[in-house]
Amino acid sequence: MFRIVDTLLKRYFSNEEVVVFLLLLITTLVALAFWGGILAPVLVAIVLAFLLQGVVDRLKRLGVGHKTSVFLVFFSFLSACGVFIGIMAPIIWHQAVRFVQDAPRMFTGIRDEILQFAEGHSEYVSQASINEIVNSLANESANLGQWLVSFSLSSIPSLFSLMIYLVLVPLVMFFLLKDQEKILSYLTSWLPKERRMMRNIAHEMNEQIANYIRGKFIEMLVVGIVTYIVFLVFGLRYAELLALLVGLSVLIPYIGAAAVTVPVVLVAFYQYGTGNEFLYVVAAYLVVQALDGNVLVPLLFSEAVNLHPLAIIVAVLFFGGVWGFWGIFFAIPLATLVKAIINAWPDQEALV
Repeated sequence: MFRIVDTLLKRYFSNEEVVVFLLLLITTLVALAFWGGILAPVLVAIVLAFLLQGVVDRLKRLGVGHKTSVFLVFFSFLSACGVFIGIMAPIIWHQAVRFVQDAPRMFTGIRDEILQFAEGHSEYVSQASINEIVNSLANESANLGQWLVSFSLSSIPSLFSLMIYLVLVPLVMFFLLKDQEKILSYLTSWLPKERRMMRNIAHEMNEQIANYIRGKFIEMLVVGIVTYIVFLVFGLRYAELLALLVGLSVLIPYIGAAAVTVPVVLVAFYQYGTGNEFLYVVAAYLVVQALDGNVLVPLLFSEAVNLHPLAIIVAVLFFGGVWGFWGIFFAIPLATLVKAIINAWPDQEALV
């Protein structure tokens, strides 16, 4: 037994670079596990810096200086965010309040439709099943009311956290864009001089994560805008709110699309009942989802992420269970990191 362990250690962990890399990886994972909430503004800033770095690089290739490129991109981004928040935030907030107020009536409408259907098809549907569904809807309506009370009581700390994000995230993002080379030079000065494996992993991860983040941002915009246009054409209520939810749902592969379908169908059913308009809205929404999964995603991520769908689902479930929202958001990059480590890990011949 000890001989096997000794052989494995010599085979895979006799290289200084491997040991240093494992220590760095373990330290990073422990830090995220224990202080992930504190480091959340830094994580958001890193994501946004990745998103904007490509624009900065393009301006530099056109002959614009580094500092000038950073200032132009940074302040353009802040201005666009300010305009979007100033215009959309009041609309989204107003619709969210209305949606929450109408939610109990939506559940009541579904209950009435189920009871009406059961009366006309009593020979096919048992009364026990109907009672179970009706009681479940009543419980969901009551739970929604309790959640609203608890949410209103806990909104003050959330607003305080939001203010921290609004200050820290732009500040950290600016310095990441401005002093990227200095930061990377300082961090790499602590690493071994011979670090071929780390370079291979860093090269693959930098390219794939940057493409993934930019691709997700583009997908979120396209899906959100197209969904809003579709809902607007059909005159669906809460079009802006639902389109925002659909756009954000692309951040969570597979699971997000399934989850956001519930409020879309609920609102369409509440507004149109079981008429043809309801079927048209749901069909149009499913077409948008199908085009996203079968056309847009392959175009944006054909080279960015080369992972099997099963691996993506397992990564979302695992990392989401470990780190919550951030684990879900970074599930695909983390799965890509695992794949890059496996591909770059030195074999026995390389260590001899």
